[in-house]
Amino acid sequence: MKKPLAGFTLLELLVALSIFALISAMAYGGLQTVMTQQQQTGVRSDRLADLQKAYRIMQRDLEQIVSREIRNEFGDRIASVVGGSGFDGVEFSRAGYPNPAGFLRSEIQRVAYVPDQDTLLRRTWRVLDRAQDTQPDEQKLVESMSRFSMRFLDQGNEWQERWPPAPGQGQALPGLPVAVEVQLELDELGILTWLFRLPQEFVPSVQPNTANTPGNDQENDKQDEGHDLGEDDG
Repeated sequence: MKKPLAGFTLLELLVALSIFALISAMAYGGLQTVMTQQQQTGVRSDRLADLQKAYRIMQRDLEQIVSREIRNEFGDRIASVVGGSGFDGVEFSRAGYPNPAGFLRSEIQRVAYVPDQDTLLRRTWRVLDRAQDTQPDEQKLVESMSRFSMRFLDQGNEWQERWPPAPGQGQALPGLPVAVEVQLELDELGILTWLFRLPQEFVPSVQPNTANTPGNDQENDKQDEGHDLGEDDG
């Protein structure tokens, strides 16, 4: 007589399925946590990269600031640096405007940092003295921003909320600020403070072309004349 084949009872199958479902739920929960943390890490990494890019762009602009007034769309004269006290953001002139094509234009560029709701915009103009139809180019630097503010350090090491500051009696208008403090308030990171030291005099690194100056032309003519006389004597 054959013995009946051994198998699992219904109760054993139910217990095994319950254990398998519990392990699957725990594994899925752990995997979901890892994926969420990875996604948040990627978002924070991209956010940090955008802030670092904005910092480098702002640093490059401010470290090349120059004392050059402009005329706006209405023909009014605007100081080299304008910020605070009625001006939303900051606007200034900077050197180092690249010109690889060699167009007949200035190497100085007008730049502005302007908050627009929750976004910090960088505006640039292709000309210094604007016409009424001159439109700026815009670049988004920082998004999800709650507040943008700047302070200016004057020659007396005092912080000014606007620039140019109101001159005292008998004092001339100041030139460029010594330093600029930028504060950005972000929703997830709080308040960031950036401090930039400004150059007091920017000297473009342009080598003078002395090959075609009048003095050198006369000297070259004298050398050529002496060379020709030497050949005739020979």
